[in-house]
Amino acid sequence: MDIQKILKQYRAGEIDLTAAEENIRSMGFLAVSDIAKIDTYRCKRTGVPEAVLAEGKKTKDLIKIVRAQMESNGRVLVTRVSKKKLKALQSEFEFIENGKSASVCIVHDGKTKRKENGGLVAFISAGTADISVLEEAKMTAEEMGCQTIEIYDVGVAGYQRLFLEADKLKDAKPDAVVVAAGREGTLPTVVAGIIDAPVIGLPVSTGYGAGKSGQAALLSMLQSCSVISVVNIDAGFVAGAYAARIANRMEKLRRK
Repeated sequence: MDIQKILKQYRAGEIDLTAAEENIRSMGFLAVSDIAKIDTYRCKRTGVPEAVLAEGKKTKDLIKIVRAQMESNGRVLVTRVSKKKLKALQSEFEFIENGKSASVCIVHDGKTKRKENGGLVAFISAGTADISVLEEAKMTAEEMGCQTIEIYDVGVAGYQRLFLEADKLKDAKPDAVVVAAGREGTLPTVVAGIIDAPVIGLPVSTGYGAGKSGQAALLSMLQSCSVISVVNIDAGFVAGAYAARIANRMEKLRRK
């Protein structure tokens, strides 16, 4: 429900002034029994949809929250989904989309289509082990209306692979680039040095040894000598949403 609908209901006499005030004050917050209050109005307010984090939730609670969000908005992004919880979602909902990673999915009603805003975001992974987190970022940007291009497995251990793909990026002219890397996390710095677009470094918890769990990648990106932004370790949703906000704002400026 949005403000215009509430005001039209009040003007038509369908609700009284007190009910209209209560609806506006609580607008966008939907209580799911006693376990959650989901923000169904977030996308309209900020441009970023509310994703449902599956990790740490009981399966039955996850299903309730996903159903409430989907019934409100028609589509819902679910992140960090285990195989067990994905099977549970697939048994409860008819329409589920997966990308290249089973750990993120879109649950929808089969009717509500993803809107297209026109912005373009590129997604680059250093290795194939980074694709799972990068796919979360990509699907987030797509849900926010962006077109996407992907370039996988071009880490600096074989830097010629990146240079072979660099022309593709230059020709596409993306509005933002998300670069996922584990290990020493060098790739975002290299990409930012050759591409004329904002680069978002996405450190990934691949790798082992002294800099395990993505810590070395995070610190390396924070110390980058190129100009980049950096999100937290494995924060695919944040990286994708930030890139999409840049791309969507650029598209609005182009349309003026």
